[in-house]
Amino acid sequence: MKVAIVHYWLITRRGGEKVIESILKLYPDADIYTLFLDESIYGSNLPKNTIISSVLDKPLLKKYYQKLFPLYPIGIKSLKLKEDYDLIISSESGPAKGVNFKAGTPHICYVHSPMRYCWGFTEDYLLSMSKPLRPIANYFFKRLRKWDITTINNVTSYVVNSENVAKRVKKFYRKNSTVIYPPIELALFERPLVKNVERDIYLSFGAITPYKRIDLLVETFNKNGKKLVVIGNGSEKEKLSSMANSNISFLGSLSWGEIEKYLDRTRALIFPGEEDFGMIPLEVMAYGVPVLAFKGGGALETVVENENISESSGGFFDEQNSYSIQECIDLFELNETKYNSEWIRGHARKFGEDQFLERFNSHVNNIFSSN
Repeated sequence: MKVAIVHYWLITRRGGEKVIESILKLYPDADIYTLFLDESIYGSNLPKNTIISSVLDKPLLKKYYQKLFPLYPIGIKSLKLKEDYDLIISSESGPAKGVNFKAGTPHICYVHSPMRYCWGFTEDYLLSMSKPLRPIANYFFKRLRKWDITTINNVTSYVVNSENVAKRVKKFYRKNSTVIYPPIELALFERPLVKNVERDIYLSFGAITPYKRIDLLVETFNKNGKKLVVIGNGSEKEKLSSMANSNISFLGSLSWGEIEKYLDRTRALIFPGEEDFGMIPLEVMAYGVPVLAFKGGGALETVVENENISESSGGFFDEQNSYSIQECIDLFELNETKYNSEWIRGHARKFGEDQFLERFNSHVNNIFSSN
């Protein structure tokens, strides 16, 4: 089959990009279309495929790609897909499903999330902005939401990364969807589990943006004095690092090899944001490390909290506040020696990339067999 893959942007290698890399294992000759492409940042992760970027992909604009949301529809419309594709696969978190293509071509949309700033989390984004900017941003959020509605029926089949997102697609798009969990890299399960080492840190890693709620970790660990290592970059990093006491280290982006060294010292990953799914907890569990997460969103599908601690992959805190997080840490430390790293890894293995590839391939075959 001749396949086109439409992904919102290829700037960083996060969950959405990892899904695309896996899909390319099924369709290695696919053409890729994207709003923004930054080879210098995405680096060696870039596939060798033909990549076509949008009219917005200019050096000055690319620098502010997340702030250019009012222009996203223009960028999507500028992507001129060839007419001889047998299958279109769009990757939706930014607006990818609105691409134009030949009528009648099957279109599978893998939804990481309906655009959060348009659907369900608008107020959170507005509160993270300065007051003068809020009414302007809200106006453009509403315009983008209206455009997004016009693209809902552009899709043959919706696939989602979690039951959590399936509910959001049903609520906002009024569409049914198929859950296929994102792929966790199999190589993570091949490294021997490290035992009998001193685990002296708590860990947070990922994008440091407002909805990730790393501010709550800074508040909590400023009070308790325990060691916290924060790995990642984002708009909140400079502000939060300036607020942190000396027991909290902000390390920026690291290679996976460097991250592994910290995983070997990690008591638990702390995950305070409400994610649509969240691959990072499972990637950490692949190393046998427990996860303490906010009891909401995708974490409810990945973190297992049982009375039998030896068959648990972590624990939950009920509220997004410092008091609730500290309660969770205290309970974890009471039972820390009861966690079974082999069980935690075995749980994460259920989300391995082989499972994703098998289910996605089967879904595609079902679409073509039913047409």
